[in-house]
Amino acid sequence: MSRKKRGNPVHGWLVLDKPSGMTSTAAVGAIKRLYNAQKAGHAGTLDPLATGILPIALGEATKTVPYIVDGAKSYRFTVRWGIETDTDDSEGQVTASGGRVPSADEIVEVLPRFMGEILQRPPRYSAVKIDGERAYDLAREGATVEIAERPVVIDRLEIVGTTGDETVLEADCGKGTYVRALARDLGRTLGTYGHVTKLRRLEVGPFDEQDAVTLAEVTEAAGRPDAARELRTLLKPLESALTDLIGLSVSREDALRLRRGNNVLLRGRDAPIFEGLAYATSMGDPVALVSAEHGYLVPKRVFMLG
Repeated sequence: MSRKKRGNPVHGWLVLDKPSGMTSTAAVGAIKRLYNAQKAGHAGTLDPLATGILPIALGEATKTVPYIVDGAKSYRFTVRWGIETDTDDSEGQVTASGGRVPSADEIVEVLPRFMGEILQRPPRYSAVKIDGERAYDLAREGATVEIAERPVVIDRLEIVGTTGDETVLEADCGKGTYVRALARDLGRTLGTYGHVTKLRRLEVGPFDEQDAVTLAEVTEAAGRPDAARELRTLLKPLESALTDLIGLSVSREDALRLRRGNNVLLRGRDAPIFEGLAYATSMGDPVALVSAEHGYLVPKRVFMLG
């Protein structure tokens, strides 16, 4: 006899505008409780200091998290010059100070060095794993943390404002980029120091600020008489994460076969031809991630929305 899952079978994406001072894990926990959801997870950690787009997957949407994690991201961040910290942001201990404040022209001149594919060393306080341990756990224990450089891609990096000893920049970047490390390295390249004082994520994959809701809005919806309906209206559909994949419509019978893990024959001259993965839907509901192999649709990840 199978064990009954606790919580409600809620499926979809909640695009949270995370408040500053809250960890990503705490944000996921809060949303999971408000929805009384069986499963929840997030796509791309935001530092506690940071605000902005934190996509949270509920239920079967958790199976699509990799497609958001791998998506492009956009940030707006403020760098304070002349000071470096052990966390590369304002929450850490000062490790170097007394550096000069570079001019806007000097900053603009070095920005191209940080665009395209570059090598970046993640901060000591980061979620990078070293011999199975998180770097931030090792750093908090006082261990000497040596993190190897790794390639990241930055497609856009530009100044959007300057005030006193701080510069506001925006960046479009790929998976694994640390904005804190970018601030640190910009400072060193300019012959000074730098750390992040404000950080806001503007976009993650297909999600941006127009999609976002605040924790207060979710809490308010959960307290209304028709809470279940109100909360559902805040969700993006599961397939929102799959915008880079081809969508295929299948019959009810074929949907049942795919959900049971069985292959489905591709019939007729109009049968779809594609490489890699696609996602199948039936009657508007997502069914499975599928591949085309030897004339069949082969289920790779099945969505059970019941």
